[in-house]
Amino acid sequence: MAADDDGSPTRDAADTPLPRVLCDTAELLSLGGDAPGGALWRLAEAGRQLDANVVRVPPGGRVGTHTEPDLDVLLLVLDGEAALVRADGERPLRAGALTWLPHGSARGIAAGPNGVTYLTVHRRRPGMRIQPPDAADRLRPGG
Repeated sequence: MAADDDGSPTRDAADTPLPRVLCDTAELLSLGGDAPGGALWRLAEAGRQLDANVVRVPPGGRVGTHTEPDLDVLLLVLDGEAALVRADGERPLRAGALTWLPHGSARGIAAGPNGVTYLTVHRRRPGMRIQPPDAADRLRPGG
């Protein structure tokens, strides 16, 4: 989607990054039911501290219930309806609903009859790091 001018990183003379337009969500939403399922847009700028995605879940589709152990996530419904699946049941979401998904919480999304498109934003995950050979032991049951 649209970025400033030619899409190249925008910097001033001191090599300081400048704010810029990254995506026109109205244009993404104009695809309506013709939009494919999955990520329609991803934040991919170098040096960023955040990750963000615009995701489309087609009618009746689901994002399975899972637990994010490390990251809080903000989810903003841009279009459509869905159910937020929580440990204590489902909560309805519609366009405009801004939802906090705290780390450690179990959550899933069940799209409504017309599907749902939403924006997620969270702190960027650190890259893969070389670990000592015994580091994997902490990931094993009883480790």
